[in-house]
Amino acid sequence: MTVLRPDAAPAGGADLGASAGLCDDLARASLALARRFAAGGTLWCVSPSSTFHAHHVAVEFVHPVIMGTRALPAVVVPAGADLVASLRATVRPGDMVVAVAGAAEAEVAEAMRRGPAWGTETVWIGAGPRPADGAADHVLWLDLDDPLVASELFVRIYHLLWELTHVCFEHTGLLRPDTCEEEVCITCSDEGRTAEVVSVDDLGEALVRTAEGREHIDTTLIDPPRPGDLVLVHAGSAIASLEEGR
Repeated sequence: MTVLRPDAAPAGGADLGASAGLCDDLARASLALARRFAAGGTLWCVSPSSTFHAHHVAVEFVHPVIMGTRALPAVVVPAGADLVASLRATVRPGDMVVAVAGAAEAEVAEAMRRGPAWGTETVWIGAGPRPADGAADHVLWLDLDDPLVASELFVRIYHLLWELTHVCFEHTGLLRPDTCEEEVCITCSDEGRTAEVVSVDDLGEALVRTAEGREHIDTTLIDPPRPGDLVLVHAGSAIASLEEGR
């Protein structure tokens, strides 16, 4: 398989190598997607302000143009839909969400930050001012202000994302998830998990959604949360709200 070079200049003179670290970010995102697809995940494609990109991303994965590459499940979230509500109702743990959008698109930011609670891998493609650190699992960003040039380069980025994902499929040893060999691992343990509140009763018990599924937790240690709030859970209790200061 021939892999396009991220630093090859497209028409107009702009090049993807202008954004520091973009090549490494693309490689990491592609490996993460390959692992999720290999485990049976579905890719959800969103671009509220430019639905062309969402449809184009989905087409790349569903209808491969290279002989011998597999068709991968990808779905477009319709334009005009409540993005967070639509994804909340459809994504499953192990799925992926790819967004092509600017950092100022609040509904995209809200969807991205819920990835840990929903158990989804999140990829955010955009240009201009960057989103906050940790806004998504993978941020593939261009330091460009020209929206027309940026839009052209978005196409190149997600073409590369698709092709590098298939490169990972050719190396099956890469598709095994990272495992921890330690007897007690902070990362794997219940040190603090992100959860989304589904409902709260009058006694302070909440039903929440996490990457492992739904569970009941105690919320008396924090201010009363509302449905849709994100909280940090440890040992069956909410220990912090992730909504404070927002």
